Amino acid sequence: MDRLIELAPEFWTAAAETLYMVAIALVAGGLLGGVIGTGLYTTRPGGLLRNRVVYGILNLLVNFFRPIPFVIFIAAIQPLTRAVIGSGIGINAAAFALSLAASFAIGRIVEQHLLAVSPGVIEAARAMGAGPWRILATVAIPEALGGLILGYTFIVVGIIDMTAMAGALGAGGLGHFAQSYGFRQFEPVVMWAAIVLIVVFVHLVQTLGTWLARVVMRR
Repeated sequence: MDRLIELAPEFWTAAAETLYMVAIALVAGGLLGGVIGTGLYTTRPGGLLRNRVVYGILNLLVNFFRPIPFVIFIAAIQPLTRAVIGSGIGINAAAFALSLAASFAIGRIVEQHLLAVSPGVIEAARAMGAGPWRILATVAIPEALGGLILGYTFIVVGIIDMTAMAGALGAGGLGHFAQSYGFRQFEPVVMWAAIVLIVVFVHLVQTLGTWLARVVMRR
């Protein structure tokens, strides 16, 4: 416990780094994943803007990159990370890798929840003369919003887990703190303090996401 008190400044700095990486990945990955998922939904066969070529490319990208374990993914894209960020290590490099990894998972989740919208609702909007973009913005997305919130919540929890893996590779955050000051120095209290805080972050995110989804679904 004395060692944990001594490391309190580093502990809270690591917590802030974890939240920073999660925030960047959620915003950047969320936007890119939203575009990918919307593209998959609208361009698929029978979609609002069906386009076999665009759908095939997006589907191939998601199917190729989504299954890659993050610990391998972050190493594989280091040349791209260096080109964009200027460095292959650190919290900014990790946030970039997290954003890309999350975007492919988010893209598939967005597509699946949009597909869950009743086809009858879409056809009713078409019968009323609504165009593809209007249907997407005023019918498909609002109808799928509750599920999308739950899907994004699931991804945020996954991103928090991935920051720990990135930290173990030198990216900072609570994962790095737990490895460097806890595991390697045989300080279980220090390691478990980082673990407990990660669990708290996950619990808060899950609780907030579930509450927001419940509010949206009751409307």
